[in-house]
Amino acid sequence: MSTATLPRGATDRYRLQKVLLSMTLGLRQMLVGYWVVMVVAFLLVGIVIQLANGGVDHSMWDYGSASPTYFSMAVGIMITPAYFALLVAQGITRRMISVAAGIYLTGAAIATALVWVVVYQIEHLLYSWQGWSETLSNPHLFTSTSQVGLIFAEFFLLILSHEATGWLLGISFVRFGFWRGVLLLPLAVIPGVVGEFMVVPQLLGGILANTGYHRPPLAVAVPAVLVVSALGVYAGYRMLQPMALKPAKG
Repeated sequence: MSTATLPRGATDRYRLQKVLLSMTLGLRQMLVGYWVVMVVAFLLVGIVIQLANGGVDHSMWDYGSASPTYFSMAVGIMITPAYFALLVAQGITRRMISVAAGIYLTGAAIATALVWVVVYQIEHLLYSWQGWSETLSNPHLFTSTSQVGLIFAEFFLLILSHEATGWLLGISFVRFGFWRGVLLLPLAVIPGVVGEFMVVPQLLGGILANTGYHRPPLAVAVPAVLVVSALGVYAGYRMLQPMALKPAKG
């Protein structure tokens, strides 16, 4: 006796894979292009400029250490306007979009953090070979570019928390329009702010420098940032649930 089976594309697992593939391919040029521009602009061109000005005395790659967090926020912002209407129109649920977004943003955070780790190591080898001083210009969890684990932890946590903020910002402005989106900014930026308070203040660095604030130990910071980022993605899912396919513009 034959048993009727659903077509392959009807399974949740297969649909989720397709949504993830769509996000990966659709945002690939943006993400990879950013990595390439950063490597060329901050490492290669930066070293040439230093040599032209009399010598290399500090890490050029470190000058770009704040950039990936804010770029990743833009990646989080892009997901809703780029994919929500397209995917929902094809029968993808809002829950699946949120799950796929969480997986994609986590993968993008891991990949970008690895890029920063690898380029720091390349720079370290080059500087050691040439006898150049690799002074770090910005505050970090790490004090040396040989501390691979701390480099990865810092960038992964900061990028992930800012991606969650971007995810919330994108949904807020798409669903509620510009003015109400602005009013929701204080709530949307919570994951990114928590990331900076718990790991390394960057945007808030100048403000906190005058307060005597000291970040908590990593045993507190790591789970706190992970939990708040996960809650940010979940809050975005709850905001997506009642959102119309073509919401009214504010």
